[in-house]
Amino acid sequence: MKKLVFLLIIFCITTVYAQKQELNWREITPGVWESIIGDPEGIDLLQIAETKPRTDALQKLGKPLFPEQIKSSKAEVTDGKTYLHFPLQKEEQLFGLGLNFKTVQQRGTIKNLHVDHYNGQDDGRTHAPVPFYVSDKGYGILVNSARYLTVYAGTSVRTDSKDFPPERNRNDPQAGWEAQPYSDAVEVLVPAKGVKVYLFAGKNALEVVQRYNLFNGGGTLPPKWGLGFTHRTPTLFTDEQILEEVTAFESKGYPLSFVGLEPGWQSTSYPNSFVWDKTRFPQPKPFLNELLKKNIRVNLWINPYPGSKSPVYEVIKPYTASHTVWVGLVPDFTLKPVQDLYRKLFTAEHLKMGVAGYKVDEVDGYDKWLWPDVATFPSGIPAEQMRQIYGLKFQKMVDGWFREQNTRTYGLVRASNAGASNLPFVIYNDYYDHRDFITALCNSSFIGVLWTPEARSSKTDEEWLRRMQTVCFSPMAMLNAWADGTKPWTYPAVAEPIKQVMLLRMQLLPYLYTTFAQYHYEGKPPIRAMNLVEGFSFAAKSEKAALNSTDNPYGLALKEDMKDQYMLGDYLLVAPLFAGEKSRKVILPPGKWFDFYSGKLAGAGEVIRVTPERNKMPLFVKDGGIIPLIPPALHSPTKATVLPLTIRHYGEKEGSWNLYDDDGETFDYEQGAYTWTKLEVTKNKKGLLKGNTPKPNNKNFRYKNIRWEFMTPSN
Repeated sequence: MKKLVFLLIIFCITTVYAQKQELNWREITPGVWESIIGDPEGIDLLQIAETKPRTDALQKLGKPLFPEQIKSSKAEVTDGKTYLHFPLQKEEQLFGLGLNFKTVQQRGTIKNLHVDHYNGQDDGRTHAPVPFYVSDKGYGILVNSARYLTVYAGTSVRTDSKDFPPERNRNDPQAGWEAQPYSDAVEVLVPAKGVKVYLFAGKNALEVVQRYNLFNGGGTLPPKWGLGFTHRTPTLFTDEQILEEVTAFESKGYPLSFVGLEPGWQSTSYPNSFVWDKTRFPQPKPFLNELLKKNIRVNLWINPYPGSKSPVYEVIKPYTASHTVWVGLVPDFTLKPVQDLYRKLFTAEHLKMGVAGYKVDEVDGYDKWLWPDVATFPSGIPAEQMRQIYGLKFQKMVDGWFREQNTRTYGLVRASNAGASNLPFVIYNDYYDHRDFITALCNSSFIGVLWTPEARSSKTDEEWLRRMQTVCFSPMAMLNAWADGTKPWTYPAVAEPIKQVMLLRMQLLPYLYTTFAQYHYEGKPPIRAMNLVEGFSFAAKSEKAALNSTDNPYGLALKEDMKDQYMLGDYLLVAPLFAGEKSRKVILPPGKWFDFYSGKLAGAGEVIRVTPERNKMPLFVKDGGIIPLIPPALHSPTKATVLPLTIRHYGEKEGSWNLYDDDGETFDYEQGAYTWTKLEVTKNKKGLLKGNTPKPNNKNFRYKNIRWEFMTPSN
């Protein structure tokens, strides 16, 4: 009898604390499936981002089959937590899992996905810890939780593994012992009693990323001025000093489309008032108007924490957290009264005056500066979840304010998460490693966020040149001079080549703008890691390292990674150089590739070594590539500007490419006020290439005097 009672108790405990569940997948839109495990929490990332899938674009991608290997996925809810198990194949490569700065391939890593300032390690604590990974086998998994998640991306070995690794004897030199046994699974720990999981399928990794972005509303389409050049001025500059700075850019011939004002524009900061300082900016509206006459916009630095000098301080107190940040209140932005207060203040003090955007600082970390996880919020949302969603929620609010004005914005933010593809913000941070900045650019392409490798200062003129070159081939070309007042011409030895690459950025605006339109309408990220390029193959190679009793006592393998070159749009391959380098290796995808500057053949599906002129960053164009250019300009075009267009063609192949245009400022494109114009190159009877000359009769096409330029010498 006692034995029976004991067994019943064990059964009840098991029933309560270990609820195993098969993953039942439901297709909710073409190529996207949802599985609900246990009892999901009331708040999640996609809910905060208010995502609205672009079902029309998802349907155009076709209807792929559900990935066979994912059918054996498992889930278990126990001890108030959810355990997820997704199988892996041999040699399968994984990408994503947040904005990483050291590695692109993530198989064999462990991540504690946690919004934080990046601190030099790819451990999951980063500005955008997006819980989404992409497989080169044609699928991606999103765990839609606002908790701190732990992901074991092919590191854990279960006793019931279907592909159990062999047992080897380290004492036998011939046994081939390895410190890291093979793992055939991704396992995720979700500290909650349930969760929603989404699966995205596609014929390749790029299509998977497209589906993810389109499911989140499509990528953001910035205003044209946002793709120009931006300069952030020193913290305590006055309106007169900023105007002098703007005049210097113009007189010296350096492009400038928007300026950033750092904390000193406010009457108080850390914590903030959110109102203009009357000594440095006595008449903000005339100041903003004067800049706008020069076709230059203004972006304001903020963090969201009001101090006692802010107009909202007293009224917002009941809607704030138990803890402060820099002695400023921490508003609960999930509450409507808070949203309304900020909307009213920011619209009156900034948007109505002509402010074009924000730099949203300090919504990421460190732990010692932000609210602790023991903090409480009036909405009842735990501090952990608030940490994960705070930057995401603020982006959504700002986007809404500008939409009410029918004016596009493009800004900066320190924290983001899943669902942010459609939000007009670029991530930045205080970390300053040039090589790692390029790795982050590659990683951003997998997770639906944008990242800028901003330039601030340099030890040498060569480093300054290399950093500025990289900046000009990123989602936001930014010089951040808040601390030391650095200018593009601060290093005279490289002032001219820096001017030329900044002007090239301006010339490329039709190509860049169309690339972002692809992001919006098709889900293609503007920056693309090489692993997203069709036909590109880069096997993850591991090389055994020598045993070392201090540095490497287990002989852990060194993993090769593809992280220092990337695609910008469909045709342009960017291969940055770093200080001290005279040459570099470039891995060319299949097909022929041509030098951007000369049009000469660079190679075809091979590894090449290039030694460029010091003043030029290596750029290559795919065979048949079409690159539209406008004349060099100091400012971005307005919606009234009509510009001459030169269309470059590279290589020997026929081809076509659709050029996008709209007014570049408003949201009228969402109501159909845009054009896609086909640019096409064909061969005549003699085998010579010829380009069409489009003549669209549409006010949304703002180009004239179109001419073709065939770059490859044989043409």
